[in-house]
Amino acid sequence: MSPRRVHVIGIGAGSPGHVTAEAAAALAEVDVFLVADKGGAKDELVAVRRAICDRFIPADHPYEFITVPDPRRGPDADRDDAQYAQGVRDWHAARTDAYVRIVDGLPVDAVVGFLVWGDPAFYDSTIRIVDAIGERIDTAVRVIPGISAFQTLAAAHGIVLHRVGEPVHVTTGRRLVDEWTRAEAAGLTLGTLVVMLDGHLHCRELAATHPDALIHWGAYVGLPQQELRSGRLAEVIDEIVDLRARLRREHGWVMDVYALTPAADRARVSR
Repeated sequence: MSPRRVHVIGIGAGSPGHVTAEAAAALAEVDVFLVADKGGAKDELVAVRRAICDRFIPADHPYEFITVPDPRRGPDADRDDAQYAQGVRDWHAARTDAYVRIVDGLPVDAVVGFLVWGDPAFYDSTIRIVDAIGERIDTAVRVIPGISAFQTLAAAHGIVLHRVGEPVHVTTGRRLVDEWTRAEAAGLTLGTLVVMLDGHLHCRELAATHPDALIHWGAYVGLPQQELRSGRLAEVIDEIVDLRARLRREHGWVMDVYALTPAADRARVSR
C-alpha cells in the first residue's frame, strides 16, 4: 500500500495575496483538510482558511473541510519552563491522537492537507504533529512554505529587520527579557529581536531600563483589521498595551508580533 500523502501548506498571515503559486497548486491536490477548531471567537481563523480554499481550489475539485476540536492546552503563563514543555508535549500528543483517528477512516488515496498560518517553520507545531502521525501511519509529507507574520510586519512598517552582516534574533515573549539581559551582560548583541507569542507584552519590562529601544508592533498583520504602531519603547508601550487589550475585547482574539531594536541600532533599521 502506498503511503498516505500529506501536504503541510503555509498560507501566509491571512491575506489571500500571501498564498504563493506553489501553495495554490498544493491546495488543489488536497482531498481532506484537517483544521484545529479552537472554538469561540477564533472561528474567524477557520473562516479565513475556508475562504482561501474556496478561492484557490478549482470548482471541479471536490474537497472536504474537517474541523477538529483542539485539546485544551492549559495556562502557559503560570508554568515554569519544565511544566510548559510538558504541557506542550501533552497537547501535541492529544492533537496527534485526534488526527490519527480521522485519517484512519479516510479513503486510502485521499490526500490530507494542513493549513498553517504564516510559515510552517516558525513557532508552529504542525510539522511535529505530522511527524508524530507518521510514526503511526505510513505517510509521504510535503511542506510548502508561506509568508511569515514577521515578514508581513516588516513590509507593513517598511523596514529592514537585520543589520548589515549581522543576525536577527527570533524568540518568544516568554524568553525575551532573559535573553536580552543575558546577552547584554555578556557584551553580546542579538541584533533586532523579533518577538512572537507574547500575549503579555513582556517588552514592558524593558521600557524603564531601555526607553530608547525602538519597537515596531503589529496586530492582525495582513488582515483587513491590521493595526500598526512604532516608536520609542517608553513612549508607545502604554498605547500598545491598551490597544491590544481593546482589540482582544472587540474581536475575542488577537494575534500580534513585534520587532525590538536596541537604541544604538535604531538608525540602521529605520527607513
